[in-house]
Amino acid sequence: MKKNKIYTLIAGLALLLATVGCEDYLDIQKHGNIGSQDDYYQTDEETESASAALYLSFRSAHYNWFFLKNLLADDLWTGGGTRGDNASMEQLNEYTFGTDHAMVEGVYSGMYTLIYNANLIIDKVAPNSDVMKRAIAEAKFFRAFAHFELVTLFGPVPKVDHLLGASEYRQGNTSVEDLWAFIEQDLKEAIDANALPSKANIDDRETGIRATKEVAQAYLGKAYLFQKKYSEAAQVLDKVIESGKYGLHAGEYGDILHAAANSGRESMLECQLRNDAEQAWNQFTMLYLMMGWRTSLMSFTPAAQSTLASGTYGFCNPKKSLYDAFVAEEGADGYRLKETIHTYAQMNEAGVSLLPGNVLMGHEGLFFWKNRALKADCIYDAPYFQGLQYINPRVMRYAEVLLMAAEAHVQSGNQSKADAYTNQIRTRAKVATKSGVTLADIKTEKRLELCMESCRYQDLVRWGDAENAMKEQGKTVPVFNGESASTGFTNTVYGFKSRNVLLPIPAKEMQLNPNMKQNEGW
Repeated sequence: MKKNKIYTLIAGLALLLATVGCEDYLDIQKHGNIGSQDDYYQTDEETESASAALYLSFRSAHYNWFFLKNLLADDLWTGGGTRGDNASMEQLNEYTFGTDHAMVEGVYSGMYTLIYNANLIIDKVAPNSDVMKRAIAEAKFFRAFAHFELVTLFGPVPKVDHLLGASEYRQGNTSVEDLWAFIEQDLKEAIDANALPSKANIDDRETGIRATKEVAQAYLGKAYLFQKKYSEAAQVLDKVIESGKYGLHAGEYGDILHAAANSGRESMLECQLRNDAEQAWNQFTMLYLMMGWRTSLMSFTPAAQSTLASGTYGFCNPKKSLYDAFVAEEGADGYRLKETIHTYAQMNEAGVSLLPGNVLMGHEGLFFWKNRALKADCIYDAPYFQGLQYINPRVMRYAEVLLMAAEAHVQSGNQSKADAYTNQIRTRAKVATKSGVTLADIKTEKRLELCMESCRYQDLVRWGDAENAMKEQGKTVPVFNGESASTGFTNTVYGFKSRNVLLPIPAKEMQLNPNMKQNEGW
């Protein structure tokens, strides 16, 4: 019932927003007092509506957030149908973007929209009931989440800790140190309020649709880890692990990123979608449509057609360097490798092949398999335009918690726990366990386990590995013809430079806000 209520509120909000949008074009006289922010947020029902808006803004920000972070890392090619199919994504992947890049701006504004919706609750809702107290704690979690993304991607951005008045819109830069302190404060207050829910058990899928106490602890641990506060990170991440409320997915590895595992034991934080034909278009997302193979250029055997969905666009193709990293760690027949990436020969065995005379741009003959489009994930199977899959977009998996904790323990000198946490991941992957796990081991394990899951870019930057990993990125772009890969495009400007340690403050923000200082090199 709780889950249905959240979805009903979100659907109602979407309808309300659509109606309000139409009124922008009408001259409608208003009679009487229709209320204001100060009149709202007085009841549990109104507070639940505000929470639904907060979760909806979190989901709405995910698309730009996901593609920006994965395209900037070194594990995939942009791909698509032809060169220039999505120039914006190519610019990110090849490091040719500037201060006016739409997706960079989208992430920046999306995080501040999330902060605004959080501040509405924090500033306007009184803690007069359990529902209201939970809403405030959730809002503090999401406000911290947004500031975490902003500080790790953009650096010294403005801290927004309340609803801004008209005279406060042009905020100046806040120091990175003050931003981190604020993130820690919000997360600690969310945790200590004793208002966030905790799952009843490891397989409680209903409670897990919300931000729980353990999720807030996981992000506090992540914040500590990024600041090199390793002992503090280890301590709080241990609490998440020892809670027993989360665990590694117990089924086939290849199901982890599919609807069958929505809100499952490994799901820490997800954006919620729903398999509801009556509300199908409220669940619409381009995310999985973009990531699926370029099926218009491919053929499927009847057996393949029975399970695999077509109507996807072919963006985000794995690099050979990622495939080689898998092979070096677990061999060409590795269980996790085959559930993550397929070679073209393996695709043929699965009943999928490139149509004669076609080529795949931004492609080395390797195909992501763990996020393959499945008919079982579809609200409606639209073979021409697969935008109605109901997989919850993953934001954090429990595997990330284990590997963050392993890193924190390696860095703070607790080898036994580092080994134990890393080996949970390796045992699930069906590779030999290790003793004396090093930071280099954890870096490799994290790359393989969480490839294309929005972690690697910020990790490479904080580890100081980004320039070495991406300095040649975009120099050439491969094309695959069904037999071999060759150079399909060459850039004269490309690659990660020192200025890319931080993204640029968007040009629009700089134009409107004279109090902001641009990041160095931009």
